[in-house]
Amino acid sequence: QVQLVESGGGLVQAGGSLRLSCAASGRTFSSYAMGWFRQAPGKERECVAAIKMSSGATYYSDSVKGRFTISRDNAKNMVYLQMNSLKPEDTAVYYCAARGRTGEVYMKFVSSYDYWGQGTQVTVSS
Repeated sequence: QVQLVESGGGLVQAGGSLRLSCAASGRTFSSYAMGWFRQAPGKERECVAAIKMSSGATYYSDSVKGRFTISRDNAKNMVYLQMNSLKPEDTAVYYCAARGRTGEVYMKFVSSYDYWGQGTQVTVSS
């Protein structure tokens, strides 16, 4: 069983920063891509950032481009999301996702990922 554990969420004022971490563990597992998704109440889950673990190629949604940075540590099977200049509209539950399959990856799609964390709440106050 593969487990993804997120940490680093919390409450922050607008303009502030948070850093999310995600650790993958469990049976022998190599992730081919990892991503951060978020879901606000009444909205669909959306990908905010993703990264291919081998090449380091990244994807960012337009809403976070220039403010969020995704990075990875291949040796530890971890991924991070540095979130700067946070806005109230960034408030959501943030989920870590990992893909355990080979093949072409469309990083922004929920269906591209096989494993999900439990989510961590990020609340940005105005």
